[in-house]
Amino acid sequence: MKVEFHSGVRDKLEHACRFLRKAQAAGARVAVCGDATLLDRLDAGLWTFDAQSFVAHVRCRAGSAWRPGWERTPAWLVDDASLAPGAHVLLNLGPDMALGWERFERVIEIVEGTDEDSRAARRRWRRYSEHAGAELVHHDLGGARP
Repeated sequence: MKVEFHSGVRDKLEHACRFLRKAQAAGARVAVCGDATLLDRLDAGLWTFDAQSFVAHVRCRAGSAWRPGWERTPAWLVDDASLAPGAHVLLNLGPDMALGWERFERVIEIVEGTDEDSRAARRRWRRYSEHAGAELVHHDLGGARP
């Protein structure tokens, strides 16, 4: 399993929108985890960030009932990664590791260039490095290292 850190990002939500647009074009299915408020903002942002394209997605809150057709949706904004059964990629926007991250083929961690976000990313990096099957990769997009 590959765990990639995209660090030094100026705007976490904008980066997530661009990532999800690329993932959709590639046919990937992505679960996005993070704070519920942030996921709500991402949900709204996916409708407006690019007037020339649309990223199909569903906002699935903990306790929500699964609806027919969601399995064909390329992006699930979920409070709990287990709510996205068909996803192979996990995009984590939160300060902690997403529960159930081990079941994904690929994990993407987006890290803004703030001190707080960088410290949280360093903690996650250390925890991932303790997992025998995790191959950690760092993409420095702004000069900050996890």
